[in-house]
Amino acid sequence: MTRRFKGVIFDMDGVLVDSEPAIAEAAIRALAKYGVKAVRSDFTPFVGAGEDRFIGGVAEKHGLAYTTNMKAETYDVYDEIIGEYIRLYDNAADCVAKIKSAGYITALASAADRRKVEANLRAACIPAELFEVLLTGEDVKNKKPDPDIYILAGKRIGLSPSECVVIEDAVNGVKAAKAAGMAAVGVLSAFSAETLIEAGADYIIKDISGLPEFLGL
Repeated sequence: MTRRFKGVIFDMDGVLVDSEPAIAEAAIRALAKYGVKAVRSDFTPFVGAGEDRFIGGVAEKHGLAYTTNMKAETYDVYDEIIGEYIRLYDNAADCVAKIKSAGYITALASAADRRKVEANLRAACIPAELFEVLLTGEDVKNKKPDPDIYILAGKRIGLSPSECVVIEDAVNGVKAAKAAGMAAVGVLSAFSAETLIEAGADYIIKDISGLPEFLGL
């Protein structure tokens, strides 16, 4: 059987691990030092857009100009609370390994900074070696929903957009994948199926455990 795709490009948050509760709590605590009384729902519009927008968008919503110090302080808190707030997906590493061993080229393309990506992979016991290419928000100027990170990922793994499928859980990420000319699989961890389809998702799976079956493995 001829495969439609040759490359599988994974987002991280909400796909391989759910760190949104941890980063939101860390940002709430960090922004509180600046007098901002943020709540979890403030962060929803900025999910998947990288921490500068995730933190900065909420700061600006509360009338505070964003500085990168806020992100650094958020990460300091994040490192302290990750074990308590992060949600791990037990089968994430096994799913990626299965897909890679089946001959797919795998890549990780997260809007988060490398510091957070590496912390999450360690917490989830997902070896970075499972990915041919690992990109973070620091590797591109324009973050999701702009397509830059997925375009770069495709180039790095040597495949055309039509040969790649992106695994995403966020509206911003799905829009980025489609703008890059790639197929998008929506994972139901942060948004509803209807919302992800409206954003452009071509397929929907409940969680990462459904991906091997989708790929015919």
